[in-house]
Amino acid sequence: MASFSSLLPPTSRINFTNLQKSLDQCSLYCCYYTCNSKPASLAAPTAHSLRVGFGFPIENSRKKDDVLHTLAVRQLTGSVTSAEGLRFAIVVARFNEIVTKPLLVGALKTFEQYSVKEEDIDVVWVPGSFEIGVVAEKLGKSRKYQAIVCIGAVIRGDTTHYDAVANSAASGVLSAGLNSGVPCIFGVLTCDSMEQALNRAGGKSGNKGVEAALTAIEMASLFEHHLKL
Repeated sequence: MASFSSLLPPTSRINFTNLQKSLDQCSLYCCYYTCNSKPASLAAPTAHSLRVGFGFPIENSRKKDDVLHTLAVRQLTGSVTSAEGLRFAIVVARFNEIVTKPLLVGALKTFEQYSVKEEDIDVVWVPGSFEIGVVAEKLGKSRKYQAIVCIGAVIRGDTTHYDAVANSAASGVLSAGLNSGVPCIFGVLTCDSMEQALNRAGGKSGNKGVEAALTAIEMASLFEHHLKL
């Protein structure tokens, strides 16, 4: 099939290759000068000038808009500055006490550092991590506490017992919080070895009891000051 240009008289034929180049050049100029109202010169913009002059200002504008929208939205968060006046319960599993006791000590020291009085903390011991959930839910429904810390240690053995207990402990703590409406903090270690557990109970990996207490303080503050019914 004959091209469109071949149908035109010789004097009227258009060089479409040159036309496309001209259109592309015009498009580049439009993009550049739209974003740069006072160009330094009329020279053709380079790839760098197009990248800086065209893409980034729009991106920066979007980021500024996002910040403005974020600032305009009401944001609620709990405070970890002081927990004075808040009451906490700690449910601790006796099984693997060599791990759970340092976790408990870490949590208690953290509460003390954040002005929680001793009389505002109750510690409840249970046989193992499997039993934590039901006790945490009972404590939550008593409405005596603003948050409950759940501490335990499940260490993998030679059987699938580990998976059953670890999963039950996690789902039990979650259910306790949902059913009672009181934050129940998951501070149960699930480790492959005793070495891993001890490292997370005051060893080189820190103390997860401290982290659990800090989470409890923040959640208690959030519920008490912003989400209280």
